[in-house]
Amino acid sequence: MRIVIMAVGSRGDVAPYTGLGVRLRQEGHEVTLATHALFEKLVRSRGLGFHPLPLDTQEEMTSRLVASGTSSPLQVTLAINKVVAEHARPMADAMLAAARQADVVLLSPAGWIGGHVAEGLRLPSMGVYLQPLTPTREFPPPTVTTRSLGGWGNRKAAASLRSVGQKPFRAVVDQLRTELDLPVLKPDAWLAQLDAARWPICYGYSPVVVPQPADWPEWNHTVGYWWPAPDPDAKPDSELVDFIAAGPPPVYIGFGSMPAEDSDALSAMIVDALRASRLRAVVNSGWAGLRAAGDDVFTVSEVPHDWLFPQLAAVVHHAGAGTAGAGLRAGVPTVPVPFMVDQPFWAQRLERLGVAPEAIPFRKLNAARLAAALTEATGNPNYRRRASEVASRLAQEDGALGVLRVLAQVTASRGPE
Repeated sequence: MRIVIMAVGSRGDVAPYTGLGVRLRQEGHEVTLATHALFEKLVRSRGLGFHPLPLDTQEEMTSRLVASGTSSPLQVTLAINKVVAEHARPMADAMLAAARQADVVLLSPAGWIGGHVAEGLRLPSMGVYLQPLTPTREFPPPTVTTRSLGGWGNRKAAASLRSVGQKPFRAVVDQLRTELDLPVLKPDAWLAQLDAARWPICYGYSPVVVPQPADWPEWNHTVGYWWPAPDPDAKPDSELVDFIAAGPPPVYIGFGSMPAEDSDALSAMIVDALRASRLRAVVNSGWAGLRAAGDDVFTVSEVPHDWLFPQLAAVVHHAGAGTAGAGLRAGVPTVPVPFMVDQPFWAQRLERLGVAPEAIPFRKLNAARLAAALTEATGNPNYRRRASEVASRLAQEDGALGVLRVLAQVTASRGPE
């Protein structure tokens, strides 16, 4: 069966689908990942087919996010949505071209335009999401706030956000549906149509981390993590190997695809925190452009988390869904420094699991707070113990198997025409 996975976003929004794609390929399917050109090497090196989607997420999202700031999760969510909306027509065309070579389409949250494409081509489809987006009474929409709005408010806010997020795309979607000989529908009507069709969604994180809400429909499935596929040709940097072996386990500090207005100031603050806490560190430059130097600091541009994290004393990161999962998988304590969107949600989950001290919002980050958090995370054995317990539970899960089971149901029924 020919499967196309449509993934829109930053590296953290794309990498987990390489692991899912490899597993689907191992089961005999032909898998293509439709995503941005920035990630072509990542995709092809894992033996998967690649189809380009427009938008350079590093260049355009970074510049937009730096300009908008990170103080309001809702404003950041809307800013990101606006960036994608500006590319909606070429995005729709690229998804249509990719789907014409598919038997079934799998959609990431930001790839939802592919749902209209699949409907127009009469292809079965399903959601493969990395954040819990189905409305529930149990928590508010993770991309907006971590503060409960009450049961009714939580559910209403999430439902409203789904609808509001589609409005900037309205003209393009209407045009696309007309070209595909589909009736033009308002966003709420289209979402209601999906619900009526029992459109399945698999959530690629562990129920240990976010238990499935009791009020979710039965066609939503929390299946477990899809770990990024390792690069078969990757070899550890010999200097990094030597650095790790040369002293006590270092900590990791990296903020992934998060931008920084002043890379030099942020780098200097990190060095000050490391000196105060007397810890060695591996610093990931990332999209923030971190540059830390010193005998006890090693800066890397990219390194596999599954290889590096288990060797560390603790990890400091932006609490993106994928990096948070990688830290849990490695069984190491975490210091979450959330920037925006769903990151405060995942930081809160890490705290509740007992693997992390209190999160430090990025806008409140300074050397003293970071040093104190690092000292707490590495010095209190309870964090390491709890992290090890969570890692043991995650090791028993098989998130890709959950997708395979739902996929079998989807392709067997073909859904409503």
